[in-house]
Amino acid sequence: MDEVKRVLITGGAGFIGSRLALQLANRNYAVTVLDNLSAQVHTGRPEESRLFRSVQNSVRFIRGDVTNRDDMTPALADQDIVVHFAAETGTGQSMYEIDRYCRVNVGGTALLLDILANSKTTVNRVVIASSRSVYGEGKYLSAEFGAVYPSHRSLADLKRGDFEIKHPGCKEPLTPVATDEESKLHPSSVYGITKLSQEQLVMTVCPTVGIDPVAFRYQNVYGPEQSLSNPYTGILSIFSNLLMSGKGINVFEDGIESRDFVYIDDAVDATILGIERPEAKNGIFNVGSGHAVSVYTVASTLSRQLAIEAPIEVSGNFRLGDIRHNYACLKKIGRVLGFTPKYGFDAGIALYCAWARTAGSMQSGYEQSLSEMRQKGLLK
Repeated sequence: MDEVKRVLITGGAGFIGSRLALQLANRNYAVTVLDNLSAQVHTGRPEESRLFRSVQNSVRFIRGDVTNRDDMTPALADQDIVVHFAAETGTGQSMYEIDRYCRVNVGGTALLLDILANSKTTVNRVVIASSRSVYGEGKYLSAEFGAVYPSHRSLADLKRGDFEIKHPGCKEPLTPVATDEESKLHPSSVYGITKLSQEQLVMTVCPTVGIDPVAFRYQNVYGPEQSLSNPYTGILSIFSNLLMSGKGINVFEDGIESRDFVYIDDAVDATILGIERPEAKNGIFNVGSGHAVSVYTVASTLSRQLAIEAPIEVSGNFRLGDIRHNYACLKKIGRVLGFTPKYGFDAGIALYCAWARTAGSMQSGYEQSLSEMRQKGLLK
């Protein structure tokens, strides 16, 4: 690079943000991180968390909140690029902490854009972290109708243990296929709604004020330094922490439900392409591995890789707001940005488990989170 680029990463002490911050610092960017060091992500004394300590000597760090104008305004001063990661995460929790999710995710993004729209700014690109959750259920093929986008599953079907997707007029079973960026957007959780709102705000407002917007719809990102104590960070960390704590795994539904798991370094590589490539301007891109892995396969693979034998129970429990299948079509990001994931699931999970063994088990709020969801009627 001929000149030093200045980049602000909101949520830059989080899982993905911290890894991105280090990569950009190594590429001679001047990196500023704004993060409130949320206790849900940074357990214990937040300023002593591993994620924070990994970046504190490589970036300019501001402890602040994206919903606070007095924090955001100076952080945005003299920046060239903003990567907006700061958000509340967790589909289940979002269904009963609705105000907090909307206030932070939608309100924080609105404040960011309000400042950019109403002040003289050097920012020329905003990269927004969207999510695969904007799709709700993914794309399916029907023998009768071709591509279809089924609505959320009914409570009656789920209670009967019928977890498969239904679509009006389809008598033959539906086949999940890779979900592309042109697929229907119909999120099934408050979290998904807030991520879609963030994405639409950025893609709508930025061009009107001369700023290039880029949106990445990340699938399930995993890897070393993922929080083992945060019950809303994903099933890989939840399952591995249960195993290392000597506990069994409760696999919801019938275990066949699947997700797309993308290794952290692939997610960061894609994000850097969105920062650096002119072709990313005005683009919305999926970021994933392009492959679906069943939840039962995740549990059994972790047990094998960690060399821990524990009961894996397929319980038939289910959470309202959960989807059945969704995995990413990567044709667009490959064609426009040249992105190809380097890590398949087996390679990525081996690296993750090698790290998890050194990190060890941690006290988790997982059981408490399940109790809260049962009390709210969201876990059956």
